[in-house]
Amino acid sequence: MSDEVMQPQQLWTGRFYNDGINSHDGLFDKLREECGVFGVYGHSEAANLSYYGLHALQHRGQESAGICVANGTDFHYHRGMGLVKEVFNNDNLSTMIGSSAIAHVRYSTAGESKLANAQPLVFKYRGGDLAIATNGNLHNAGDIKAELESQGSIFQTTSDTEVIAHLIARSKHDDIVLAVKEALLRVEGAYAFLFQTKDKVIAARDPHGLRPFVMGRLGTAYLFASETCAFDAVGGTYYRDVEPGELLVLDGKNGLIEDRFSPIKQRAICAMEYIYFARPDSDIDAINIHSARKRMGRQLALESFVDADIVTGVPDSSISAAIGYAEQTGIPYELGLIKNRYTGRTFIQPSQELREQGVKMKLSAVRSIVAGKRVVMIDDSIVRGTTSLRIVNLLREAGATEVHVRISSPPFKNPCFYGIDTPDRKELIAAQKSIEEIRQAINADSLHFLSKDGLLASIGRPNVELNRGHCTACFDNSYPTRITEESSIGCGCD
Repeated sequence: MSDEVMQPQQLWTGRFYNDGINSHDGLFDKLREECGVFGVYGHSEAANLSYYGLHALQHRGQESAGICVANGTDFHYHRGMGLVKEVFNNDNLSTMIGSSAIAHVRYSTAGESKLANAQPLVFKYRGGDLAIATNGNLHNAGDIKAELESQGSIFQTTSDTEVIAHLIARSKHDDIVLAVKEALLRVEGAYAFLFQTKDKVIAARDPHGLRPFVMGRLGTAYLFASETCAFDAVGGTYYRDVEPGELLVLDGKNGLIEDRFSPIKQRAICAMEYIYFARPDSDIDAINIHSARKRMGRQLALESFVDADIVTGVPDSSISAAIGYAEQTGIPYELGLIKNRYTGRTFIQPSQELREQGVKMKLSAVRSIVAGKRVVMIDDSIVRGTTSLRIVNLLREAGATEVHVRISSPPFKNPCFYGIDTPDRKELIAAQKSIEEIRQAINADSLHFLSKDGLLASIGRPNVELNRGHCTACFDNSYPTRITEESSIGCGCD
């Protein structure tokens, strides 16, 4: 067994890792999805499958990675800071022998990176070893943590996930499935959980279905993942979604047990998964992400046509919408912006001049394409506005005569409390300025956002009454769960 095993109610002094690997560099103000999970049950190569599954989910978290494997009697696990390829190698993977595994990639909301928070978290309690990995945010974790601490619990991480471990350890039930159910009924928020014991894997999704969570098959083995693209990476196939409020249990005695800990509440999957977070080759509720984004671009063109010479998308998540906009308008799509994939993370420099140079290291305008052209620049969102300003200026410096900005989502006005790293409301430009003021702030010739109705129609699941609703709180302040002032403290992955 590798790494440290954490004991609920015992202080653990973990190693700290703080090289700014996930600190915001001030150059790009994109939103951060905070984790991805992957699970395997019933395959002799569980560790290797998890490695490739995490590679496919790397876009969901680049701060840390971890895999825990069970062989029926013991856990073997490894966690580390950095990308999947930096954390794992043939030496550590070869020691992780077993037929079930849960795995995790992580972003954090804090500048400091802690190995203690890397997942899967592994604990010992009266029922034996327990590993937990999650994607999401438990927004009442602060209240529960305070209650448990008043009763003598000692927490070793700043992760909401540890709250679940303490609730399980304190359960009156010896049976792990009953203890997990009891714990899940105490927490509120958005989550996709994977629990692992020496002989079981348990999957659970929050009652609103806020975070994506899917089940796949590979021969006789079962797979779990945050996105379907992970199944493609390991040669598996999509089987079905884990339903909101559902609890799935896999063990050698009973196979797959389909259970539930809560009825489905108002369906509210995060709209930003379709707009920005999920990979274009993933499907969510049988809707392909690339196709949905193309429809957003087409709808954006219907709502906000402008006469121009070329359409270009901000790499990478906006390219699909840009193609849709170009197809709808007949304006040629061109690669007017190129992303340099090998610069790594650019840190804040001491002068504004060097900061702007850092932007150019990561993103370049193709002068021969945009010079002398009226450009429609498609992006998926505007958060603080700093990125949009810099990209517009890149295009102008490359000779664009006009830059018309089109955003394939509504104005982003409210913070997320469900597992997405977002600024405070006062830092969100759309919460502080009108669209015309934003246009001026980003130096664009015109600016238009996709309407919320247009967004939902483009995704193809606008009917909330059929349990096909979305969480659009970041646009309309309508949160599907109870939100308090403390809701923003902590997250499932940090």
